[in-house]
Amino acid sequence: MRKLSNTAILLLLSAIVYSQQGKELVKVTDMLKIKSLGGVTLSHDGSKAAFSVTSIEPDGDSKLDYKYTNQLWMVPTDGSAAPRQLTSKENASQAAWSPDGKQLAFVRAADGRAQIFVLSLDGGEAIQLTRFKYGASSPSWSPDGKQLLFAAGVPLKDLLKDSLLNPGKQVPLWPFEKPGFQKNEQLKASSAKADPDGSLEEVRAYLENNATDRKARVFNKLNFLDETNVSSDMSFTHYFVVSAVPGATPVAITKGFNRFNSADFTPDGKQVILAGDVDSLQHPDRSLESQIYIVNTNGSNFRMLLGEEGKVYSNPRLSPSGKWLAFQYGNTSFVSIPTLAIMPINGAVNDIVSIPFDRNKGGVTWSADEKYLYFTAQSNGGAPIYRVDVKTKKVDPLTDVNSGISSFSIENSKLVFVKTEVANPFELYLADGSAQNAKKISYFNDWVQQKKLSFPEKKTFTNSKGMTVEYWMMKPANYEPGKKYPVVLDIHGGPSAMWGPGESSMWHEFQYFCSKGYGVVYCNPRGSGGYGLDFLRGNINDWGAGPTSDVLTALDKAVAEGWADTSKLVVTGGSYAGYLVAWIISHDKRFKAACSQRGVYDLATFFGEGNAWRLVPNYFGGYPWQPEVKAILERESPISYVQNITTPYIIFHGDNDRRTGFVQSEMLYHSLKALNRPVEYVRHPNATHEITRSGDNRQRIDQLLRTWEYFERWIK
Repeated sequence: MRKLSNTAILLLLSAIVYSQQGKELVKVTDMLKIKSLGGVTLSHDGSKAAFSVTSIEPDGDSKLDYKYTNQLWMVPTDGSAAPRQLTSKENASQAAWSPDGKQLAFVRAADGRAQIFVLSLDGGEAIQLTRFKYGASSPSWSPDGKQLLFAAGVPLKDLLKDSLLNPGKQVPLWPFEKPGFQKNEQLKASSAKADPDGSLEEVRAYLENNATDRKARVFNKLNFLDETNVSSDMSFTHYFVVSAVPGATPVAITKGFNRFNSADFTPDGKQVILAGDVDSLQHPDRSLESQIYIVNTNGSNFRMLLGEEGKVYSNPRLSPSGKWLAFQYGNTSFVSIPTLAIMPINGAVNDIVSIPFDRNKGGVTWSADEKYLYFTAQSNGGAPIYRVDVKTKKVDPLTDVNSGISSFSIENSKLVFVKTEVANPFELYLADGSAQNAKKISYFNDWVQQKKLSFPEKKTFTNSKGMTVEYWMMKPANYEPGKKYPVVLDIHGGPSAMWGPGESSMWHEFQYFCSKGYGVVYCNPRGSGGYGLDFLRGNINDWGAGPTSDVLTALDKAVAEGWADTSKLVVTGGSYAGYLVAWIISHDKRFKAACSQRGVYDLATFFGEGNAWRLVPNYFGGYPWQPEVKAILERESPISYVQNITTPYIIFHGDNDRRTGFVQSEMLYHSLKALNRPVEYVRHPNATHEITRSGDNRQRIDQLLRTWEYFERWIK
């Protein structure tokens, strides 16, 4: 038998290392098989974990349409049994253990509103606990198990009339901003009858009826766009306590025209700690601050613990003894990283101890002995669990950056978490309090073992600002050394998002392109999250040229490896990356075809039509009518260079995408069509900005297939 040369052995090993040796290539419809796990919560003794599983199932009798289902599961942590499903009817989420671990509260829709249900683990059907007129969500048990805390969204029109939440039926102190009215007098109840031919007050009553009946939508607020439509409605999140007995009447612990975003019982069960914006004299759309408060469970003795003009105090977490408060604070800028801190619950601002860690932190949790804080943070392509020693302030990663932890819970020195990695998009793991001796305890996505996967190779380079930029190369699933392959440069959005092996939302798309014989190159250019504040702010006043240099350098370095066919390069990206694709092909001619999804193409128009409009002043320092800012926005807008685009181009947008707005995509397409360039425009009815992540599954398949099919037209 002839011996293999050292070079041949190395090439063979390379092919094995960077692909999983299943037999089946990933198909587009495999996205329907992915089961997403989340919402992990351990019982207080750590003996069992509850979590949610989102599946994609056929929608009725249709063979083409699919729906999402979300159900709760449970697994013992001693390894004695496999996970078992707890709910099976309507979708269920937001599981919360009772202190004794014998009951599980959760949220499910009933009569068109979210309500709280309680399931006994001794058996039987779940019992509906609340039938609240405003709905109920985010349940949390009192330490004695006798009460539940929950949140409800109260519309302004109801809050004005609710004598319990709004004693005296007052109007807000902040201006409603309806021009020509003083002291919000137009919000006060009127006895006038609606009459189009009557007095001024009767005409106003008639016009108000038209607005109520949706014959007219009248806008007076700054943030009039939600994710799917324009909206003149306002809503306020309030918190309530209810006895854990069906039919009990909820008691409001917050009131007025204030907004809260988190709440939990203190360890003694006598008070609730909250975060929100209270008593602002600014309209809620203009006030970006947030404070931390504490209140008795009957709503009395409401007082502020932390708050300051121009600052955001958020995510309060009390230690198990109730002695220490962990929280995050920062300024109101969108391009910033909040600081994690602790202080005595009865302390003052001077007692705050900040914990330096230059990443965005989430899921902050105390250890039972109060020695540590646990949290997750995106970093260097992954999302590890970190643990900080409260005394020394030393932060240690407990898991690596080659995976992503999307949800975790720790109790009684047991750590349960959901992990995403290239080998498997979602599974549940059990470990000790140091994340050691981890073992997989679920098998929802084991079908992946039969697939031939491509594994990324991580590389780095130093960009023009001296920043280290990380990028990844994924070779085709059927890669053969010595051959050359088409390559797709895939770019992330945000612009502050981050991609890497721990990112779940791109798992299928990356593997799909690799299965189709493409290599995939992606990187985290300046402006990405996961690399600290300086890196995050590296694209201020520079959305185009700087990030373009980074992503194209990553591509150039991948091409230099010798396996890419430079005559078959394509590029794709969504949201901010849709912007960057348009910028790139208006300044560079190397790509055979390009795809932009739900992008931003004219920054001045984006300011007017997108609900993410604050990105404009946060990144570019002002507003389109200011001459110096107008010049920057024009310079940084791809539409300004549309005449230079000759690359074959497919543009996607959802009809209901209000995050970026859709007019700009029409502008870009119309301009290119008038220039007689090779361009195709696809609009997905009812689709939002989240189409590729949580949108209609037939449309998700459609968009990915159309992208691949369009590329195939030009590289073949």
